[in-house]
Amino acid sequence: MIDYLQKVQLSKTISFVIGGLGLIGREISIALATAGSKTIILDVNDEAGILFSNEMCEKGYDVGYKRFDCSNMNELDYNYNLVIKDQGSPDIFVNCSYPRTNDWNKCSFQDITLQSFQKNVDIHMNSYAWLARLVAENMIKQKISGSIIQLSSIYGILGQDLTVYEGANMHENMAYATIKGGITNLTRQMASYYGNFNIRINSICPGGVQEDKNSNIQNPVFVERYSKKVPLKRMGRADEIASTALFLASNASSYITGTNIIVDGGWSIV
Repeated sequence: MIDYLQKVQLSKTISFVIGGLGLIGREISIALATAGSKTIILDVNDEAGILFSNEMCEKGYDVGYKRFDCSNMNELDYNYNLVIKDQGSPDIFVNCSYPRTNDWNKCSFQDITLQSFQKNVDIHMNSYAWLARLVAENMIKQKISGSIIQLSSIYGILGQDLTVYEGANMHENMAYATIKGGITNLTRQMASYYGNFNIRINSICPGGVQEDKNSNIQNPVFVERYSKKVPLKRMGRADEIASTALFLASNASSYITGTNIIVDGGWSIV
């Protein structure tokens, strides 16, 4: 009889989580670590990274933190090689980083500049693509049958619904849709190629995710309008994205590659 619980155990594996201190990234880091993986958080907030990794280690989990700026495109190869030299090569690689320019809120079709569009595509979509390639090529070199997971979005497969922004002082984002659409199809292309080496590449397309209710970040008008359009009548939670990442990282998904798992409460079906 197959031990299905054993299939989601990640003992004797190494996981890298780019953007592992973010809303979703933090939960993914916790999920992988509690499943037994040595989890290395790669992010740019040293104080928060050290604090979080120490807290997890005190609870008995093997979690570390390394500073890693994925928006530094000219140093991606060098900095990634430093990490694997220090920590070893990952069996599991999750990219949930969210690099963006300071004028990100002006990336609507009406306001965006060519310079901003090019920069955001470079530091976000291109960094995802190049890092995934670096990881996959290193897995081949080390003979690792690994899992690469990229965070896309429902707006990587659908156009943005402008009605949810009405009265919320929010707008569509040309760069975001372009970036996430590119990441979504990169998953298919990479899976087609790297399947020959038993490396699985998948992406997760989250719907809207609820911020910490005490953060006052999300506009309540937007949250209400968005939730009404979701069949489950609410926004998602970060742990619901993390459990999907855990599934894709583990042997429970050993015959799944090149797919985008949509975690959106049904938003995309109506």
